[in-house]
Amino acid sequence: MTTPLNPDTLWDLIERRAVLTPDRVLAIDERDRTLSFLELRDRAERVAAALAVEHRVGVGTPVAWQLPTRLSSMVLVGALARLGAVQVPMLPIYREREVRFILAQVRPALVVVPSTWRGFGYLQLAERIIDDLGLPTSVLVCDDELPEAEAEAEHEADRATDRWIARATHQATHTNTTIEGARRSGDPGANGTDPVRWIFYSSGTTGEPKGALHTDGSLFAGSAGVVDAYRITQDDRYPMVFPFTHVGGIGMLVIQLLSGASAVAVEQFDPEHTPPLLARHGITIAAGGTPLALVWLQQQRRHPTQPLFPLVRAVMTGAAPKPPAMHAELKRELGCSGALSCYGLTEVPFLTVSSVDDRDDDRALTEGRPIGGAEVRIVGPDEQSCPTGRVGEIRARGPQVCRGYLDGSRDAEAFDDEGWFRTGDLGRLDERGNLVVTGRLKEIIIRKGENISAKEIEDVLYDHPAIADVAVIGLPDPALGELCCAVVVLRRPGNGPAAERTDGPESGPITLAAIAAHCRRAGLANQKVPERVEIVDELPRNASGKILKYQLVERFSAPAR
Repeated sequence: MTTPLNPDTLWDLIERRAVLTPDRVLAIDERDRTLSFLELRDRAERVAAALAVEHRVGVGTPVAWQLPTRLSSMVLVGALARLGAVQVPMLPIYREREVRFILAQVRPALVVVPSTWRGFGYLQLAERIIDDLGLPTSVLVCDDELPEAEAEAEHEADRATDRWIARATHQATHTNTTIEGARRSGDPGANGTDPVRWIFYSSGTTGEPKGALHTDGSLFAGSAGVVDAYRITQDDRYPMVFPFTHVGGIGMLVIQLLSGASAVAVEQFDPEHTPPLLARHGITIAAGGTPLALVWLQQQRRHPTQPLFPLVRAVMTGAAPKPPAMHAELKRELGCSGALSCYGLTEVPFLTVSSVDDRDDDRALTEGRPIGGAEVRIVGPDEQSCPTGRVGEIRARGPQVCRGYLDGSRDAEAFDDEGWFRTGDLGRLDERGNLVVTGRLKEIIIRKGENISAKEIEDVLYDHPAIADVAVIGLPDPALGELCCAVVVLRRPGNGPAAERTDGPESGPITLAAIAAHCRRAGLANQKVPERVEIVDELPRNASGKILKYQLVERFSAPAR
């Protein structure tokens, strides 16, 4: 069972864990630097004091941050939790289009970014967007270090927090009012007892990112369920090799704070060098989702007589469908208990998970049962609940469901009349209550666990002067889960400009490289750039004109010629 910390807020949880296991390691990074639970609390206090005094951050202040998976990123989360700020984590892979949309919608008081990371200028991008939008937003550069105030200044942080509790001016007014208005009536937290403290963005089928409103409590619910189902203790250690800014990254931090477990923080995953690092630090749960589970298997097969992770007891899958045979392969080849599934969304993190007590066939073929007080319902086209075993849309209700979107106009489509969240995924429940995910209603591509909107890419490609029509589809890929394929119809005499041009940046024939260059010029994030292009004479459509994408998937699922 979960250790009975019963926190009210994330900061309350940080304080209680610091008292319970002060010297235990919260995280260790690639340079063998460590951060204990006590150090997290103390450093977060000092950073909070500096943010309150120097940047006037307090209760309800919206703060957007786009940082790699680092110890300092964890400290920033603690500092903002101490101040009661509204945190807006942005994935490091986000570029012009996503960052501009988020900053324009949230209007944060402060943006925290590295100056550069992996060759990209985050500071330059943030400053340009803020200037273009005319936002009264300040920027704090964090190249692995955050400002810290002296101990005596912490009292000033307390006073600053009190002063800003009733903050009703500046850009925070816009965001706080929007958040309050976006909460669905009747939800926990709508009365202020569990206030919104997080806005996690997820791209939807319309191409525009959606800001899901979460509370500390909604993150606690699913995370506590994972601790119980996986039986995580302070003796466990797992890799944090995915973006910490993802809702799953913050959720895993909560898991650590609830259980006392530790993590190995990896800024940039490398299939050759990262596994030995993780083995050296003694990981016991090989987290990271299905795409990384495939990497673990591939690496183990290169050295079959030498255990990849000698202390590993289970592998956490999720973020993408797992092959039915994967559970047995993990047991046999990694010498562990096999796969522990996790299914969820940005709006509903950690909805269902496998348990260490589950039968092998359940762990192999299902995504486990609802946790943390959540309910799952399968609904047919007639809006009626499906019987056991019948496929329908997966809907969810419970404490880990988000409070709606920052743009409240999206809520009516996302929630049904009874308050169930429409996941857009298809699935069924078996006789033991396990969830089996069978497909998706939403036209999204899941690449390495990240949702990519096909329409957003289609809109960009349609602007190319040589493209007359386009459909973007996801094709199965053993390493990525799905890869992004652009199926294009070229402009020819009679339907627009020729397919080749001899001048300008779009000159030349349509090739994969040309498509990629066009997408990057338009500001698409790297993970949204198609990895494959197919040229056809026309796209298949039904009588109403809708493109029959399933036919394209069937046609191009074979390896590229």
